[in-house]
Amino acid sequence: MLRKSRVARGVFAVATGLIMSACGPSPDDDDHLDSDTIQAAPAPSTTSTLATIVPDSIKADGKLLIGTEASYAPNEMVDPSSQTIVGWDIELGQAIAAKLNLTAVYQNAGFDTIIPGVQSGKYEMGISSFTDTPERQKVVDFVTYYSAGTSWAVLKGNPKHVMPDKACGKNVGVQQGTIQVQDLKKRSDVCVAAGKSPVDMVVHKLQTEVTADLVSGKTDAMLADSPVVGYAADQTNGRLDVLGQAYSTAPYGIAIGKKSGGLKEAVQGVLKELIADGTYMRILNKWGVEEGAIKYPAINAATNG
Repeated sequence: MLRKSRVARGVFAVATGLIMSACGPSPDDDDHLDSDTIQAAPAPSTTSTLATIVPDSIKADGKLLIGTEASYAPNEMVDPSSQTIVGWDIELGQAIAAKLNLTAVYQNAGFDTIIPGVQSGKYEMGISSFTDTPERQKVVDFVTYYSAGTSWAVLKGNPKHVMPDKACGKNVGVQQGTIQVQDLKKRSDVCVAAGKSPVDMVVHKLQTEVTADLVSGKTDAMLADSPVVGYAADQTNGRLDVLGQAYSTAPYGIAIGKKSGGLKEAVQGVLKELIADGTYMRILNKWGVEEGAIKYPAINAATNG
């Protein structure tokens, strides 16, 4: 389980409100969850010489348009008081943009629409806790920046006696489009093959809805990325427990279009600089997610092997 998050009290309140009431933005038929782009002020930083290899088409307006799905606290979430997107993923993206002499502009969108949006050129990057996988590498490139696994959460004391390998017939929440959906499908298939009831998957577009279902007792368990589950347990006043240890640890990657020129090399180089000058760890320590820190950002690290 992650260490207890040490975010400022105001952000604790934001996260708790999002989890308890599922008051994150509501999805509709469009891929946008917000009607307007939310622009975040760039983090103070010295411009890197790598700014020179950013494609002119991106440098032209001085902005870096980033797609994100802001219901995944503490990685990315909407602060209801200011209607800005906050989180450690967001702050890291701000720092990267500032190093490249750009301003990060975040657009809140459906999780499973962001990679297609990067692929089509709608977004210049995608930062939304994407696991770098060989399948996703077929359409976008990734620059890795963190390491996370999958964790499960249950109500305090695990009253439904759920275990990841013994979830047959249980109601389990998961967010649409995540790698955890495939995880849960495989477990359900094993149940059926053994002559048991399948896992009853409760799939939502927003992680806030998944967490709220568990807190209210509508589901028996949920699974999500390890920093998200650990943070949810911290923020729900002892109402949730994390089950066991995280598994299937894999790198998070910033999604970048395959026709984006030198952008991925610029982002990789800037991440190295942010790691070297301590900015990277200061951001992770602030949000209590330092256990997933990496030492070296790579391009397309995931392999089929």
